Amino acid sequence: MTPMKHQAPRYFALIPAAGVGARMAAGAPKQYLPISGKPMLRHTIDAFLSSELISHTYVVVSPGDGHIDAVAPQGAVTVLRCGGATRMESIRNGLQALAGTIASDDWVLVHDAARPGLDAALIEKLITTVGSDPVGGLLALPVVDTVKRSGAGDVQTVARDGLWLAQTPQMFRYKLLGEALAAATDPNLVTDDASAVEAMGLSPKLVEGHPRNLKVTLPADIRIAEMYLAAS
Repeated sequence: MTPMKHQAPRYFALIPAAGVGARMAAGAPKQYLPISGKPMLRHTIDAFLSSELISHTYVVVSPGDGHIDAVAPQGAVTVLRCGGATRMESIRNGLQALAGTIASDDWVLVHDAARPGLDAALIEKLITTVGSDPVGGLLALPVVDTVKRSGAGDVQTVARDGLWLAQTPQMFRYKLLGEALAAATDPNLVTDDASAVEAMGLSPKLVEGHPRNLKVTLPADIRIAEMYLAAS
């Protein structure tokens, strides 16, 4: 009998997009707000579609989302209508929906819908740098500004050595990510996928990202994102 060949791990994108973006005060979910002529979420989707390394892209939305069908290109993207009340819940539900579709050692790149500045070069940098790391990794930026901590009327300078600002994608193997999120019971301690993995005693690899990959949170961020996209 001919031995079965080992299949190389694949790379899948998972975009949680069930949030409402309350801080934008826009009257509509922020992932659908226009940036440089098209919805923010479409920029995010297009980044993964432009990468030859990504096998498929999945978007997690709320069951009653009425915008996604006009934004996600049919066939190229699979929409999972199982979004939850929190980002972590949406990712958990998305991973459960993909059981049997993604192998345990395939990589999942979880990326914020509100980071429209991602591009194929950053995706490739993350994948090639993390490589076969046993844990996984994420894009992040080293802190360059002086950091202050304020509390109880006191202000202190915090040493910035070794401090990084987490970005996305955050890339982990399907099985490990599912186990980490299943074990995460305190949403105040687990603020992103990497922190859930860290809670298991593991250390993800930090891969230097780019300021263009900012998260659009406030109205002023839209103009900054448009400036980076215009320079592409």
